[in-house]
Order: sequence, then C-alpha cells, then structure tokens
Amino acid sequence: MKSKASRLWTSLILLACGGIAHAESDSKEEQVIYRFDPAAATKGAGEYFTGDVQVDRLFPTNASAAYSGAYVTFQAGARTAWHLHPAGQHMIVTAGTALVGTRDGKVVRLEVGDSLWCPPDLDHWHGATADAPMTHLVITGSKDGQNAVWKEQVTETQTQGQP
Repeated sequence: MKSKASRLWTSLILLACGGIAHAESDSKEEQVIYRFDPAAATKGAGEYFTGDVQVDRLFPTNASAAYSGAYVTFQAGARTAWHLHPAGQHMIVTAGTALVGTRDGKVVRLEVGDSLWCPPDLDHWHGATADAPMTHLVITGSKDGQNAVWKEQVTETQTQGQP
C-alpha cells in the first residue's frame, strides 16, 4: 500500500505532466511583449485622485488573463478616491511609503517590498505620505469587464485613520 506522501508525489507528477502536455498541444498564442514607455504615462484623473498621480500601464487584460498591471506614482500627499475592485487587487510598494485605508477607519503603512492583497468589493483608498512620493505596482483583476468602481473623495480626517 502506498503512503500518503507517495500518492501525493505521484499525483503531482501526473498533474505536472498532464499540464505540460496540455500546454504544448493547446497553446497557439504567441508571447506578447509590452515595452515600457514613460512617454505613454497618463495623469491620474481628478475625479479618481487627489494630488499629482501618474499611471504607467504595463499590460492590459486579455482573453486568457482577466487582470492588468500598472505602476502608479503618487506625489507627496496624493491619494486615490474611495474605490473597490470587483475582482480584487495586489499591490507591491516599489518606492516610498504607502498608506492604505478602509471604511472602518484603519490606515496601514506599507514600506518598499511590502505587498497587500485587497479582496474583491472592499472599499479602500491608497496614496503617499504627506512628505514623500510613493510608487506601487498593482495587479488588478477584472470582472465583467470592470476593474474598479470609483466613489467619493477621501477626506483629510479619513487619511488620519478616522472613519
């Protein structure tokens, strides 16, 4: 009789081999390169952001992957409006210190290299501290063609951790 560990390894090997064979036989798409172009950056729209924000789109959703990526740079004191992501969002701080707040009044600080998962449908905001810029990489899910639902602007009181 095989041990649990032996059965697990056998299952993983079979899964891996099946996955490889499936990928080789069904993969007809070519790789797509999205070249980084700083000149293509867009300014964060005033209805969605407070302060100076720059969005560098890295890649869009596609037929196989319902998520997109972007670098978002917030100048000192800049932040998003309240919003949610129907399919959630991963955030990785790449420069500066990020502040992320939720409707319950909690505000967390994230340093360079810290990651945050924002689950689907959680109202939140994020931005830079008052004294320094911040950049984060976001990988944002899309559900029914929508990656964000934007709401009202965040008040100064709310950025201090008060509902």
